[in-house]
This record gives sequence, C-alpha cells and structure tokens, in this order.
Amino acid sequence: QVQLVESGGGLVQPGGSLRLSCAASGFSLDAYAIGWFRQAPGKERERVSCISASDGSTYYAKSVKGRFTISRDNAKNTVYLQMNSLKPEDAAVYYCAVRPFDCSGPMSSWGQGIQVTVSS
Repeated sequence: QVQLVESGGGLVQPGGSLRLSCAASGFSLDAYAIGWFRQAPGKERERVSCISASDGSTYYAKSVKGRFTISRDNAKNTVYLQMNSLKPEDAAVYYCAVRPFDCSGPMSSWGQGIQVTVSS
C-alpha cells in the first residue's frame, strides 16, 4: 500500500534550521512529483515547495523562497526539505504529498504530517 512518512521535525529557535525527510514505501518516487505543504491552526493549507519528476524543476512559495530547498534521492526513495533561517510564521504541521510526473494538479497521496515549531 502507498505510504509516505515524514520525519525530522521538532522545535527550533528563530534563525535556525531543520531538514525534513519524506520516505516512500509501496511505490517508487522516481515517476512522481513530490510537494511539501504546511498548515497552521486556523489557517488554510499552503503549498511550500514542489519538485517534478520530468525535469527536476522546483517551485517555492514566495514566503520561503531563498530559505528552503527541496531535493530528492530516488535511490533512497526519499525527498527532503531543507529549511534555513526559520521564522515564527514557519511553524506549522508539514506534509509531503505526491502526484504523477509534475506539480500541475491535485496531489494523489499524503503523509501523516509532522510538527515544526519555531520559538524562542
């Protein structure tokens, strides 16, 4: 069965860094686009980043551009989100999700989410 599991979240001070991982099982990530999303209490879900399978192109929300980096390791069936210069407004539950090939439509499968807290 398709499964996505996030890890690497936790508590960090403003200006700090975290690296989130999303490990896939039950399928191979190499033919899928992978996105990272986040949702804070009382707020709508936001697409943070996405990486396509076709050409490896990446996309970032304006709010994180220049601070976050998405990458993939198909051999490990894992995608990463490196988060630097974290701000309190980055605090949220972060989800990874996939869809075939590119980032142009609704995601097909979702992970369970992982908490990121940014505070002093």
